[in-house]
Amino acid sequence: MCELVYEKRDFTRDSDYTVKTVHLNNYPIVYILYNEKNRPSAYIGQTVHATRRLKNHIEDNRRKDLNRTILIGHEKFNQSATYNIESNLINYFIADNHYQLQNVSQTSSREMHNYYEKSFYNEDLFQAIWEKLREEKIVSDTLENLRNKDIYKLSPYKELSPLQLDIKNKILDFCKEHIKLEGNHVITVEGDAGTGKSVLLSSLFNTLQDLSKDSSSLLHGTDNYLLVNNGEMLKTYKNIANSLPNIKKKNLMKPTPFINEKTKSEALADIVLIDEAHLLLTKEDSYNNFNYKNQLDEIIKRSKITIVIFDPKQVLKIKSYWNERLLEEITNHYSAKNVKLTDQMRMNANPETMKWINRFIAKEVLPLPAETGSSFELKIFKDAESFKSALECKNNEVGLSRIVSTFDYLHKKDKKTYIVDEDGINMPWNNTMNNVAWAENPESIREVGSIYTVQGFDLNYVGVVLGPSVSYNEDEDQLVIDTSKYKDTGAFASRSDLSPEKNQEIKEEIILNSINVLMKRGIHGLYIYATDPILRRHLLELERRRKA
Repeated sequence: MCELVYEKRDFTRDSDYTVKTVHLNNYPIVYILYNEKNRPSAYIGQTVHATRRLKNHIEDNRRKDLNRTILIGHEKFNQSATYNIESNLINYFIADNHYQLQNVSQTSSREMHNYYEKSFYNEDLFQAIWEKLREEKIVSDTLENLRNKDIYKLSPYKELSPLQLDIKNKILDFCKEHIKLEGNHVITVEGDAGTGKSVLLSSLFNTLQDLSKDSSSLLHGTDNYLLVNNGEMLKTYKNIANSLPNIKKKNLMKPTPFINEKTKSEALADIVLIDEAHLLLTKEDSYNNFNYKNQLDEIIKRSKITIVIFDPKQVLKIKSYWNERLLEEITNHYSAKNVKLTDQMRMNANPETMKWINRFIAKEVLPLPAETGSSFELKIFKDAESFKSALECKNNEVGLSRIVSTFDYLHKKDKKTYIVDEDGINMPWNNTMNNVAWAENPESIREVGSIYTVQGFDLNYVGVVLGPSVSYNEDEDQLVIDTSKYKDTGAFASRSDLSPEKNQEIKEEIILNSINVLMKRGIHGLYIYATDPILRRHLLELERRRKA
């Protein structure tokens, strides 16, 4: 690999901004403007006219606090490569969480695409650039560590797939068309676990916030919010806010505080995005200080435009029971539109593996898909020790590999230690009493995560413990769900507005939904350990047949 051209210089009105170095002048380059104050700031860009671009920046009052610049060139740079490296630098700077970036969204978001020798620029050359920045103490953490952080995975500057970008642009157009119209307007984005809903949402909210500060935009001056029900995910979004200029923590809220605050102020929000809307309450809940019938309906009433991210297969409580019919009943009262995400973005699994998981969640246990030709590992384990050992090895090897379990073991929020499967797994439930997302805490490899800890998050490898509520009927050749063995009693609090039969039906659906959430966390692999001996024996027999 040819040498990088790397030039550091002062960046002030008195400094010489003329660039003469070969492969930096009138050549595609990447540059970083920065300072090292109490709250360090930076701006990352790319250009083919370095002298002209630096002069523009020097004359821009938004850059007046930046006093140093780094110019990065290479004889093989082309503009596709510099766009790619610029995006990578922004994403990793956000994850490194040292600088507040001054970058704002581009008018048109960048779409995932290939170009000649992309792996060389995206991997080899970018690694060399990052190591040079670490050597200069501009950044601190390694790419490997940062890649495993959810703040990196949810960066608003991640490249979007063609479908994600198309939906993002449709939503932006919807907002511009409806922001001045009377009434309440709703757009719903549906997608299964792992289809990139949260990445789309993060990118969309950042762009909306940037447009709210842009005097030329139809969305200038809008008061916008991102509502997040999952406490672990809210931590991640607030960490992202530390690095970006227009995402403010006060605009990141849980649904009930948003409803109560807007009720008190009698103010109407402009655009409200709801992550994991399937977690919203569909009945009154005094415990959570919610005194209405349906959280979604109350949010829509307090917003000009509501963007709803929804997956009915991730409903986990009867008091939050949703299906597509109920969603339509709510949104049909308003000006509503629906779009769908269909591409699996998280799991590197082939269609046969995805089919096996989806049929398992429907209580049908198919023969295990062949191991050949797949970069995704689906493995069955015969005992708890080999299962735990395999996850620990993967965690040592690639990081971010964790054990999770169905909610079949007692777990309370009283700071006491509760054990999962004492006779087998014999590990404590997760501890979430800090500001770091559970999976990113190195100590969590010695704990077991629940659906509430990992919903919406990526893992490299996930080890799923199927507890006593999940068994198998050999005569009927299907899963058996025993709701009496499920320990999440809060999830099963019955509703008086539903029949006893419907309450019971939803209980089984909730357990199957929880398995769906857990099994679709892993990017590279899913390891399964069934505590029920009948189910474990059957899965091991399928494993034996696969290897025969």
